[in-house]
Amino acid sequence: MDSAAAVTPESLNFFVLFMHADWVVKLVMLGLALASLWSWTVILDKTFRFSALNRQADRFEDAVASGKSLEEVATEAGERPRHVLPRMLQGALREWRDARNKGQTNDSQAAFLIQRIDRVLDATIARETARVEDGLGSLAIVATASPFIGLFGTVWGIMNAFQAIALQKNTSLAIVAPSIAQALFATAIGLIAAIPAYIAYNKFSTDAAKFSGRLDGFADDLSTAIQRRLAERV
Repeated sequence: MDSAAAVTPESLNFFVLFMHADWVVKLVMLGLALASLWSWTVILDKTFRFSALNRQADRFEDAVASGKSLEEVATEAGERPRHVLPRMLQGALREWRDARNKGQTNDSQAAFLIQRIDRVLDATIARETARVEDGLGSLAIVATASPFIGLFGTVWGIMNAFQAIALQKNTSLAIVAPSIAQALFATAIGLIAAIPAYIAYNKFSTDAAKFSGRLDGFADDLSTAIQRRLAERV
């Protein structure tokens, strides 16, 4: 009866469960809490980053489609634009100007120029894709590892609960409940960390793939525009 009276709703709140948990379970909980905090940092960063990248891409594509010359659009973007699309445009025009200054106008030289431009654009796209995907690996780790880490804390806590039963020789719920609750709390924190990370990882992976496809499409259009110029000169 005394043990039963000692168990109250207040004694089973999250803070009390954490404070009375075994040190291994505490480490598991703290680690999962830090992992969750890190994943939310990445989630917020990627949310704002992808939103900004797509807004800037929309504005730049509107400028390209406005009827201005490519040189004028590239000049308006500044010397060192932060967004990848104006960097791609400036890189392609740089190769075009070098070829034009050298008088490269025959078919073989034009084909070589297109290859150089494609390599420049592909390298730029690869670097940008790696940059926008930075941090997704940590989300994948949190999403896949957190449930297992939480399960480890749960198993450890249940082992302690069984030890308490054996030592006290009492199987009443008042004896078992706190230890079981502490153990299950570790699994709950693992799921709290894993579920948002899993959802965010899939969403941002899709967003990164869409953005990479957008860059590929812009590169194809840019290469076509340069080829059209070369055809006019040849």
